[in-house]
Amino acid sequence: MQHPFFAFGIPHGSEWLIILVLAILFFGADKIPKLAKGLGKSLGEFKKAKEDFEKEVHAAASEPDVKPQADQNKIGGNLPEPITPTPVNPATPVDELTKKS
Repeated sequence: MQHPFFAFGIPHGSEWLIILVLAILFFGADKIPKLAKGLGKSLGEFKKAKEDFEKEVHAAASEPDVKPQADQNKIGGNLPEPITPTPVNPATPVDELTKKS
């Protein structure tokens, strides 16, 4: 099944001429070159950003991922201090331990 957009077909021949005349009427003859220039600049910037992204991906993929064994088990960030359990005296009743002050 074809997408509904392609049901109309791609314009060709005299249809492009009609589209061009409508664009000139809509935007004006002086705006068309400015629009084309802006479109060209934005496509150039997009291409440059795409190339930079691909370079970063290839650089990250090609650099070795070797870390010392000791660093692999460490967790980064601010960690809380370990909690030490309070020793319980067996002679102390349970009620005193659970009693709120």
